[in-house]
Amino acid sequence: MDETATPEAATRLRRSDTAPARPGLDTPLDAEAFAELTGRIVASVSRVIDGKPDAVRSALIALLAEGHLLIEDVPGVGKTMLARALAATVDADVRRIQFTPDLLPGDITGVAVFNPVQRQFEFTPGAVFANIVIADEINRSSPKTQSSLLEAMEERQVTVDGRTHVLPSPFLVVATQNPLEMEGTYALPEAQRDRFLLRVSMGYPDAAAEALMLRQRDTVNPLDGLSPVVTARQVTAMIAWARSVHIAPALEEYVVALAQATRSHPDIRLGASPRATLQLVRAAKVRAALDARAYVIPDDITALLSPVFAHRLIANRSAAGGRAGAVVVADALERIAASVRVPLASRT
Repeated sequence: MDETATPEAATRLRRSDTAPARPGLDTPLDAEAFAELTGRIVASVSRVIDGKPDAVRSALIALLAEGHLLIEDVPGVGKTMLARALAATVDADVRRIQFTPDLLPGDITGVAVFNPVQRQFEFTPGAVFANIVIADEINRSSPKTQSSLLEAMEERQVTVDGRTHVLPSPFLVVATQNPLEMEGTYALPEAQRDRFLLRVSMGYPDAAAEALMLRQRDTVNPLDGLSPVVTARQVTAMIAWARSVHIAPALEEYVVALAQATRSHPDIRLGASPRATLQLVRAAKVRAALDARAYVIPDDITALLSPVFAHRLIANRSAAGGRAGAVVVADALERIAASVRVPLASRT
């Protein structure tokens, strides 16, 4: 078990409380302040993640939509670097958990320890008690350990020995995982995948970005130069502002129609859940806010359809025909997006 998984040795990066005031800290947030703060986050993370603007944007959407982010790709393409870079931009509590086969649920949620002086059990918080939790290589631990995050990710609390403990706010889990074909991996259960707002892949960098990485990172770790650009309080204000973005009833019905189409599609055995429908709306609102709009348009929904839905769907084996299940799901989502009528939504 990695030592960072224990409560005592978990990486806890508490930022200074004496940082200078920034826009949005003591005044009501508006569209201009929202754009300035999100621009700071994107610029800071992009200093570390070269040539991956879509991945950086997805991470920001997960943070501001109060969801969780699953980054799936082969080793060495920057999954953990993206998670750590996002965490470094926020002045909040950050903990990293290295998931391994011998990691125990109590290392994540916490345990009750007997105090011989008080003659009673006292709760010792686990590594999940932070604003941002980096779950590195989450699918290298057993399903029992993976399931310890279920309550935390959905209800933002943990229950140990019958007592409930509330997690801090904001709360974000950024998990990385290797493809299932890799040795020593355990597939995430359906309930676990459904709790992630987005699943993204980093992909290999292009030749220019990889050459630049060699020149810049041979002797210097780019994470060392990052410092917080927003506070947890500002993140909370941005979350509230994004929630206020307007979505027309016709677009809400459009989202529902897309979800229902996945449940009746002949190539899909398990369709999108109502949680997925809700999270697609929340993610679309954040995407609209990032584009300096106070209203959602159909493009916000269609652009996020695959990142929000694909990892939740399970393909029918009979429909695979030798193809991978992910390919079947991707094809089905393309056909669904093309077949469901897109409404003409009003801005008011």
